[in-house]
Amino acid sequence: MLYFRMILTLLVSLYTSRLILNILGVEDYGINNVVGGVVTMFAFFNSAMSSATQRFLSFEIGKGDTPQIRKTFNAALIIHIGIAILVFILAETIGLWFVKRYLVIPTGRMEAALWIYHFSVLSFLVTIVQVPYNALIISHERMNVYAYISILEVCLKLFIVFMLTAISVDKLKLYGLLHFCVVFFIASIFRIYTRRHFEESRFMMVRDKQLYRIVFSFSAWNLLGNFAVILKGQGVNILLNLFYGPVVNAARGIAYQVQGALYGFVQNFQVAMKPQIIKSYATDNFEYMHQLIFRGTKFSFYLLFGLSLPIMLEPEIILKLWLKTVPDYSAIFLQLLLVDIIIESISGPLVASVHASGKIKLYQIIVGTLFLLNLPVSYLFLKRGYQPEITMYVSIIITTLTFVFRVFTASKLVYFSKKNYFRKVMIPILLVAVVSMIPPLWIQYHHEAGGTRSILVMLSSVLTFILAVCFIGTNRVEKDFLKSNVLSKIIKRPR
Repeated sequence: MLYFRMILTLLVSLYTSRLILNILGVEDYGINNVVGGVVTMFAFFNSAMSSATQRFLSFEIGKGDTPQIRKTFNAALIIHIGIAILVFILAETIGLWFVKRYLVIPTGRMEAALWIYHFSVLSFLVTIVQVPYNALIISHERMNVYAYISILEVCLKLFIVFMLTAISVDKLKLYGLLHFCVVFFIASIFRIYTRRHFEESRFMMVRDKQLYRIVFSFSAWNLLGNFAVILKGQGVNILLNLFYGPVVNAARGIAYQVQGALYGFVQNFQVAMKPQIIKSYATDNFEYMHQLIFRGTKFSFYLLFGLSLPIMLEPEIILKLWLKTVPDYSAIFLQLLLVDIIIESISGPLVASVHASGKIKLYQIIVGTLFLLNLPVSYLFLKRGYQPEITMYVSIIITTLTFVFRVFTASKLVYFSKKNYFRKVMIPILLVAVVSMIPPLWIQYHHEAGGTRSILVMLSSVLTFILAVCFIGTNRVEKDFLKSNVLSKIIKRPR
């Protein structure tokens, strides 16, 4: 049932993206992508507090301190309301000025671009205030709630497509309005669920200065790391707009649509594991915590690599089957973005362990600095006339360096052996990757491009990957662990 829901969500998400691209056109789709990206630039405020909220709620739930859970939740809610007000002020002044002054918007589309910008701001404000409610659900490990609501969300996106075709107005303006309505409705459902199931979500005014100080101290260093992540993604998106215009933004947006749909599988898995990692640290159960980190890294890789491999090998045929109009650069962006996100995905359990320790100052300084390099280095290459995909090569190199640093940092903070990590995690991962690619690459080399070759490549990649994971990548204990400790938490019905 779990995989049925996830696959349904994946297929419907990709189908609606295809229809929206068709309805809006490549140019308007690119405008929506880059203008929405400007709003996302302010997300580093929210992302920093989101990580802190998740960490402290999971920590207190692990200790079983109910009064402190309620104080922590309400303190986080008050802080997020303040962040929403700050983001609104910045977005409607600095952000609006940047859109009007610097973005490359085709003649006659500035009014529609501003319309989509304002609704993107409103959608983002709703998302900010919603963070503590989502964090509470995750901390209580009610992952099943996300699975069911995600189905509703993709159904509402299909409704957006229907409305876009049924109403004769500016499609880009209407899309901004309808997207905001969906965001608001989904946030309302989450809020109603938390108020009905978790007593600690009842509002109370918190005046505990020490609690605010602790949360802000943790968040302050998170701010640097999250700001760097935003620049690594949306900053480069704006660079591409300045150098190449909205058509390249559309190609990158298509690649991110596929990446987001695939990464949802891994996110469900990692969201289920993160509270367990934090609670294990809170109770000093380091042996179990190390098992979670090692297995979480392996399973994250297997989930995403298995889904991504056929697409990375045959991106052109996938895009042609999916889209009526395939923007230039879409295939190469998709291939490189999937490589980048696969490397980033195996960092998830390591990041959770660092956050669990609470010792993030040096970690965020170094990770933030590495990610910040992505923007100026990409700018230098684009300035010298390199093609747009050079930005993805830069990102892959930086993501790899960051992963290596995370391994060394996490091993010191939560006391696991680097030697065991590379022996039990990295070697099986690399073996599975190499073995899985040999047969499909052999087929690609010995057969001419075409539909038959694409089918053979994709089928062989899936088959060899499954066999490699079963016989090389996992042992019986890990298979049982995945079934009993993670999937069971996602499959169980909502309460």
